[in-house]
Amino acid sequence: MKKNTSSRRDFIKVTGHAGVAAGLSMTILPSLVKAENEFLADSAFTQHALPYAYNALEPVIDAMTMEIHYSKHATGYAKNLAEACAAEKVNTNSEKLENLLRNISKYSTKMRNNGGGHYNHELFWQCMRPGTAAKPEGNLAAAIDRSFGSFETFKTQFSDAGKNRFGSGWAWLVQTPDHHLVVTSTPNQDNPLMDISEVKGTPLLGLDVWEHAYYLKYQNKRPDYINNWWNLVNWDFVAKRMM
Repeated sequence: MKKNTSSRRDFIKVTGHAGVAAGLSMTILPSLVKAENEFLADSAFTQHALPYAYNALEPVIDAMTMEIHYSKHATGYAKNLAEACAAEKVNTNSEKLENLLRNISKYSTKMRNNGGGHYNHELFWQCMRPGTAAKPEGNLAAAIDRSFGSFETFKTQFSDAGKNRFGSGWAWLVQTPDHHLVVTSTPNQDNPLMDISEVKGTPLLGLDVWEHAYYLKYQNKRPDYINNWWNLVNWDFVAKRMM
Protein backbone atom coordinates (compact mmCIF):
# COMPACT_ATOMS: atom_id res chain seq x y z
CA MET A 1 0.00 0.00 0.00
CA LYS A 2 1.26 3.45 -0.87
CA LYS A 3 2.10 5.48 2.21
CA ASN A 4 0.06 8.64 2.65
CA THR A 5 1.68 12.02 2.16
CA SER A 6 1.22 13.04 5.78
CA SER A 7 3.60 10.32 6.92
CA ARG A 8 5.63 10.37 10.09
CA ARG A 9 8.72 11.37 8.14
CA ASP A 10 6.97 14.31 6.53
CA PHE A 11 5.54 15.40 9.85
CA ILE A 12 8.90 15.38 11.59
CA LYS A 13 10.38 17.25 8.64
CA VAL A 14 7.77 19.99 9.06
CA THR A 15 8.96 20.52 12.63
CA GLY A 16 12.52 21.27 11.58
CA HIS A 17 12.21 24.93 12.49
CA ALA A 18 11.25 24.01 16.02
CA GLY A 19 12.75 27.03 17.71
CA VAL A 20 10.68 29.50 15.68
CA ALA A 21 7.51 27.41 15.84
CA ALA A 22 7.79 26.94 19.59
CA GLY A 23 7.92 30.66 20.13
CA LEU A 24 4.90 31.28 17.94
CA SER A 25 2.89 28.40 19.35
CA MET A 26 3.02 29.70 22.91
CA THR A 27 1.53 33.05 21.91
CA ILE A 28 -2.04 33.70 23.03
CA LEU A 29 -4.04 34.64 19.94
CA PRO A 30 -7.13 36.60 21.05
CA SER A 31 -8.31 37.00 17.44
CA LEU A 32 -8.77 33.24 17.06
CA VAL A 33 -12.19 33.10 18.74
CA LYS A 34 -15.52 32.30 17.08
CA ALA A 35 -18.91 31.03 18.13
CA GLU A 36 -19.67 27.31 18.01
CA ASN A 37 -22.86 28.05 16.10
CA GLU A 38 -20.87 29.23 13.09
CA PHE A 39 -20.01 25.63 12.29
CA LEU A 40 -23.53 24.49 13.08
CA ALA A 41 -25.00 27.01 10.66
CA ASP A 42 -22.58 26.67 7.79
CA SER A 43 -19.54 24.42 7.46
CA ALA A 44 -18.06 26.47 4.65
CA PHE A 45 -15.46 25.55 2.05
CA THR A 46 -13.00 28.01 3.61
CA GLN A 47 -10.98 27.58 6.77
CA HIS A 48 -12.30 29.28 9.91
CA ALA A 49 -10.13 30.70 12.65
CA LEU A 50 -9.17 28.26 15.39
CA PRO A 51 -11.56 28.86 18.33
CA TYR A 52 -8.74 28.95 20.92
CA ALA A 53 -5.02 29.62 21.16
CA TYR A 54 -2.52 26.97 20.08
CA ASN A 55 -1.52 26.31 23.69
CA ALA A 56 -5.07 26.25 25.08
CA LEU A 57 -5.43 22.45 25.05
CA GLU A 58 -2.24 21.72 26.93
CA PRO A 59 -1.18 19.46 28.53
CA VAL A 60 -3.30 17.01 26.51
CA ILE A 61 -2.32 18.45 23.11
CA ASP A 62 0.87 20.50 22.99
CA ALA A 63 1.05 23.93 21.37
CA MET A 64 3.44 22.98 18.59
CA THR A 65 1.27 20.06 17.49
CA MET A 66 -1.78 22.33 17.41
CA GLU A 67 0.04 24.98 15.39
CA ILE A 68 1.35 22.53 12.81
CA HIS A 69 -1.92 20.62 12.67
CA TYR A 70 -3.98 23.76 12.06
CA SER A 71 -1.65 25.96 10.03
CA LYS A 72 -0.02 23.25 7.88
CA HIS A 73 -2.20 20.17 7.58
CA ALA A 74 -5.69 21.69 7.87
CA THR A 75 -4.72 24.74 5.82
CA GLY A 76 -3.44 22.42 3.12
CA TYR A 77 -6.75 20.58 2.95
CA ALA A 78 -8.65 23.86 2.56
CA LYS A 79 -6.30 25.03 -0.19
CA ASN A 80 -6.49 21.76 -2.10
CA LEU A 81 -10.28 21.65 -1.71
CA ALA A 82 -10.53 25.10 -3.32
CA GLU A 83 -8.40 23.86 -6.23
CA ALA A 84 -10.58 20.76 -6.65
CA CYS A 85 -13.76 22.84 -6.58
CA ALA A 86 -12.40 25.17 -9.26
CA ALA A 87 -11.31 22.28 -11.47
CA GLU A 88 -14.60 20.39 -11.07
CA LYS A 89 -16.89 23.41 -11.43
CA VAL A 90 -18.34 23.39 -7.92
CA ASN A 91 -20.01 26.68 -7.05
CA THR A 92 -18.91 27.17 -3.46
CA ASN A 93 -21.26 30.15 -3.07
CA SER A 94 -24.38 28.04 -3.58
CA GLU A 95 -23.27 24.46 -2.87
CA LYS A 96 -23.19 23.10 0.68
CA LEU A 97 -20.11 21.15 1.68
CA GLU A 98 -22.25 18.52 3.40
CA ASN A 99 -24.22 17.92 0.19
CA LEU A 100 -21.01 17.57 -1.78
CA LEU A 101 -19.73 14.98 0.66
CA ARG A 102 -23.00 13.05 0.47
CA ASN A 103 -22.34 12.67 -3.26
CA ILE A 104 -18.57 12.34 -3.07
CA SER A 105 -18.49 9.26 -5.33
CA LYS A 106 -19.23 11.58 -8.26
CA TYR A 107 -16.04 13.55 -7.69
CA SER A 108 -12.30 13.04 -7.90
CA THR A 109 -10.00 11.47 -5.33
CA LYS A 110 -8.58 14.94 -4.70
CA MET A 111 -12.06 16.21 -3.83
CA ARG A 112 -12.75 13.23 -1.57
CA ASN A 113 -9.47 13.50 0.34
CA ASN A 114 -9.49 17.26 0.75
CA GLY A 115 -13.23 17.80 1.11
CA GLY A 116 -13.21 15.22 3.88
CA GLY A 117 -10.01 16.58 5.36
CA HIS A 118 -11.37 20.10 5.52
CA TYR A 119 -14.78 19.14 6.96
CA ASN A 120 -13.29 16.73 9.48
CA HIS A 121 -10.83 19.25 10.86
CA GLU A 122 -13.35 22.09 11.05
CA LEU A 123 -15.53 19.75 13.12
CA PHE A 124 -12.62 18.43 15.18
CA TRP A 125 -11.57 21.86 16.46
CA GLN A 126 -15.10 22.49 17.72
CA CYS A 127 -15.33 19.07 19.38
CA MET A 128 -12.67 20.22 21.85
CA ARG A 129 -12.36 23.08 24.30
CA PRO A 130 -9.95 24.11 27.06
CA GLY A 131 -10.55 22.87 30.57
CA THR A 132 -11.65 19.55 31.98
CA ALA A 133 -14.62 17.96 30.25
CA ALA A 134 -17.59 16.77 32.26
CA LYS A 135 -19.85 13.96 31.13
CA PRO A 136 -22.63 14.70 28.64
CA GLU A 137 -25.97 15.75 30.08
CA GLY A 138 -29.61 16.02 29.11
CA ASN A 139 -30.83 14.61 25.79
CA LEU A 140 -27.34 13.61 24.67
CA ALA A 141 -26.68 11.63 27.83
CA ALA A 142 -30.06 9.92 27.51
CA ALA A 143 -29.43 9.06 23.85
CA ILE A 144 -26.03 7.58 24.70
CA ASP A 145 -27.57 5.46 27.45
CA ARG A 146 -30.30 4.22 25.09
CA SER A 147 -27.86 3.34 22.33
CA PHE A 148 -24.93 1.93 24.32
CA GLY A 149 -26.29 1.05 27.74
CA SER A 150 -24.04 3.50 29.57
CA PHE A 151 -21.60 6.32 29.01
CA GLU A 152 -18.68 4.09 30.00
CA THR A 153 -19.66 1.48 27.40
CA PHE A 154 -19.87 4.18 24.73
CA LYS A 155 -16.52 5.60 25.79
CA THR A 156 -14.88 2.18 25.53
CA GLN A 157 -16.36 1.51 22.07
CA PHE A 158 -15.32 4.93 20.79
CA SER A 159 -11.81 4.61 22.21
CA ASP A 160 -11.44 1.15 20.67
CA ALA A 161 -12.57 2.51 17.29
CA GLY A 162 -9.71 4.99 17.40
CA LYS A 163 -7.12 2.63 18.84
CA ASN A 164 -7.92 -0.14 16.36
CA ARG A 165 -8.07 2.03 13.22
CA PHE A 166 -5.23 0.64 11.11
CA GLY A 167 -3.06 3.44 9.73
CA SER A 168 -4.58 6.89 9.54
CA GLY A 169 -8.21 7.80 10.06
CA TRP A 170 -10.94 8.90 12.43
CA ALA A 171 -13.24 7.61 15.18
CA TRP A 172 -16.83 8.89 15.14
CA LEU A 173 -20.01 9.13 17.16
CA VAL A 174 -22.72 9.22 14.50
CA GLN A 175 -26.44 9.84 14.51
CA THR A 176 -28.00 7.62 11.87
CA PRO A 177 -31.00 8.69 9.73
CA ASP A 178 -33.31 6.79 12.12
CA HIS A 179 -31.86 8.81 15.05
CA HIS A 180 -29.84 6.04 16.67
CA LEU A 181 -26.31 6.72 17.90
CA VAL A 182 -23.52 4.44 16.68
CA VAL A 183 -19.74 4.38 16.86
CA THR A 184 -17.71 3.85 13.74
CA SER A 185 -14.31 4.53 12.21
CA THR A 186 -13.24 5.69 8.75
CA PRO A 187 -9.90 5.55 6.95
CA ASN A 188 -7.87 8.55 5.82
CA GLN A 189 -10.13 11.64 5.58
CA ASP A 190 -13.41 9.85 4.90
CA ASN A 191 -16.39 10.52 7.14
CA PRO A 192 -19.92 9.16 7.69
CA LEU A 193 -21.54 11.86 5.53
CA MET A 194 -19.98 10.33 2.43
CA ASP A 195 -21.99 8.04 0.19
CA ILE A 196 -19.03 5.66 0.13
CA SER A 197 -19.00 5.27 3.91
CA GLU A 198 -19.96 1.90 5.36
CA VAL A 199 -21.87 3.63 8.19
CA LYS A 200 -23.79 6.74 7.12
CA GLY A 201 -25.19 9.53 9.23
CA THR A 202 -24.41 12.87 10.87
CA PRO A 203 -21.05 13.04 12.67
CA LEU A 204 -21.61 14.33 16.19
CA LEU A 205 -18.12 13.78 17.59
CA GLY A 206 -14.92 13.07 15.70
CA LEU A 207 -11.42 12.12 16.85
CA ASP A 208 -8.41 12.51 14.55
CA VAL A 209 -6.06 9.53 14.90
CA TRP A 210 -3.63 10.47 12.15
CA GLU A 211 -0.09 10.51 13.56
CA HIS A 212 0.25 14.23 12.90
CA ALA A 213 -2.45 14.81 15.53
CA TYR A 214 -0.40 13.36 18.38
CA TYR A 215 3.07 12.13 17.38
CA LEU A 216 5.23 14.93 18.79
CA LYS A 217 3.92 14.37 22.31
CA TYR A 218 2.86 10.73 22.31
CA GLN A 219 5.07 9.15 19.60
CA ASN A 220 3.57 5.71 18.88
CA LYS A 221 1.36 5.68 21.99
CA ARG A 222 -1.97 6.36 20.33
CA PRO A 223 -3.95 4.82 23.24
CA ASP A 224 -2.43 7.38 25.64
CA TYR A 225 -3.44 10.22 23.32
CA ILE A 226 -7.00 8.89 23.10
CA ASN A 227 -7.33 8.31 26.84
CA ASN A 228 -6.18 11.88 27.58
CA TRP A 229 -8.27 13.39 24.78
CA TRP A 230 -11.51 12.64 26.65
CA ASN A 231 -10.62 15.52 29.00
CA LEU A 232 -11.08 17.97 26.11
CA VAL A 233 -14.44 16.93 24.66
CA ASN A 234 -16.87 19.81 24.18
CA TRP A 235 -20.11 18.01 25.03
CA ASP A 236 -22.18 21.16 24.60
CA PHE A 237 -21.15 21.34 20.95
CA VAL A 238 -21.82 17.63 20.44
CA ALA A 239 -25.28 17.97 21.98
CA LYS A 240 -26.18 20.87 19.66
CA ARG A 241 -25.46 18.70 16.63
CA MET A 242 -28.06 16.10 17.58
CA MET A 243 -31.32 16.24 15.68
